[in-house]
Amino acid sequence: MIVFVVGTDTGVGKTVATAALAARSGPGTVVVKPAQTGVGPDEPDIAVVRRLAGCEVVEFTRLADPLAPDTAARLRGAAIPAVDEHAAGIRDLARTRGTVIVEGAGGVLVRLDAAGGTIRDLAADLAADHPVRVRVVTRLGLGTLNHTELTVGALRSRGLEPQGLVLGSVPAELGLAERCNRTELPRVTGVPVIGAIPEGAGALAPELFRERAGSWSTIS
Repeated sequence: MIVFVVGTDTGVGKTVATAALAARSGPGTVVVKPAQTGVGPDEPDIAVVRRLAGCEVVEFTRLADPLAPDTAARLRGAAIPAVDEHAAGIRDLARTRGTVIVEGAGGVLVRLDAAGGTIRDLAADLAADHPVRVRVVTRLGLGTLNHTELTVGALRSRGLEPQGLVLGSVPAELGLAERCNRTELPRVTGVPVIGAIPEGAGALAPELFRERAGSWSTIS
């Protein structure tokens, strides 16, 4: 099985949500990051996943500047793989792994390659011959209804029906917008909320993170 963890935007909590899913998925799980940008002194996303979930990880492309992958590549005159090359690499992994989890970069229409291919295109390519599930990580605060509905619509336009919404970095105390959006998100998108990651989860010790990860989702 191939599971895509995509976001409504950058910084919504995809990496921690990916790690939580990987921690619950058990042995034989591998997490793939097709493109990582903004690599600097901070721990890269794929290393965060490996530390928190303790699973195998694979990164296909790494670019230094904190930009969309195609922009970061053009800025440096670097060549980057096309989406179909990413798809081939993921298919190879799926032949020998029980679960392949693919973490997106930014939102679903952020360009992964120089030809305009996106994480949505990658998921659609793989769905042609593999069971593919898509989870959308979104914010709970003000502005999320628009971003989430647009993201879900973009996925559906390629025949990809999201399995569920995951709320990233949920604060302990909810304001009016957060309380209302918890109900409004499934209403406006037609997609159920299947997970909620508490704020600060990524700072937990790995053992505690793995122990608690199961309580943050309503499905496996």
